[in-house]
Amino acid sequence: MADMVNERTAWLEPGPHEVAPGVHRIPLPLPIVGLTAVNCYALPGPDGLVLVDPGWRSDESVGVLTDALRVLGYGLGDVRMCVVTHNHLDHYSQAYAWRESLGVDVRIGVEERHSIRGYSPDAAMRFPVHAAQLVEDGAADLAARVAAGVPDPAELAIAHGEPDGWLADGDRVPLADGRLEVIATPGHTRGHVVFRHSTSGVLFTGDHVLPFITPSIGFEWTPEEAPLRSFLHSLDLMLAVPDGALLPAHGPVRGSTHARVKEQIAHHDERLAEVLELAQAGPVSAYSVAAAMPWTRRRRALADLEVEHQMIAVSEIRAHLEVLRLQGRLAAERHDGLVTYTVVAGA
Repeated sequence: MADMVNERTAWLEPGPHEVAPGVHRIPLPLPIVGLTAVNCYALPGPDGLVLVDPGWRSDESVGVLTDALRVLGYGLGDVRMCVVTHNHLDHYSQAYAWRESLGVDVRIGVEERHSIRGYSPDAAMRFPVHAAQLVEDGAADLAARVAAGVPDPAELAIAHGEPDGWLADGDRVPLADGRLEVIATPGHTRGHVVFRHSTSGVLFTGDHVLPFITPSIGFEWTPEEAPLRSFLHSLDLMLAVPDGALLPAHGPVRGSTHARVKEQIAHHDERLAEVLELAQAGPVSAYSVAAAMPWTRRRRALADLEVEHQMIAVSEIRAHLEVLRLQGRLAAERHDGLVTYTVVAGA
């Protein structure tokens, strides 16, 4: 247990940490409760530095990064390009801010255009799509609480817009030594990408593959219709890529990406079986199933979670129910705006 606790915290140690020849991991602080830091990765490019996921726009983060780069013999002015795994603020906002202040070239997955273009700093609520979905999921009271949530002024103050260029599956980003190969991995967000370093074979997995937890699914401004189906397909896709060290956005580096992917696939297989078992009592809604399940490592009741985390939990179950429907194992019915599911006999 002590080793596990140490592993969960040791990766937060400041400074540059070499994780492959010429590749350095730099943990940057985040202003998010329960999510302490994000890993930024620095690699020499053809004419300066290339950064992967440079974090949340804040003076504190810039200071930590500046100190780490100084140890490596660089300054912020040496950053030429930022490539970002997905559009969440803890990955994208600093890169976007540097477009004007430093003239940095910013690239992100092309399917992120939906949420980037759909983002509105004038929105009346933080999660307009998710609030509407919660009503369909049988969680009208929770939907009202989500809708009543006022956007965080600190988030709205962060500039957010389109990059200098979009990355598509199969694209290559040149480096001083080799290249970053772009692998489209939709699921966590619809435009999430993973980068493979052609020289060392390490994989920058963003939030797609994390060492301790499974990521939220479809948690973005403009989610797709079946994010879990895309996520599971993207996990299978990772097993078709040559194995390499797992360089995640949050948490410590691990020696094998494939090993962790297999753990995630097994987790979702268990989750699908659990959801299907609870659906035997059907018709069920996403909310009724979520309320019957324990959550987090502490196995807490749904009602004991923070409002935003309740929303994520119900959305996760909705995604699992939809996968089971697409597999032909559940049938869905809509009545008075409520979507319920029943088990298909013999399926």
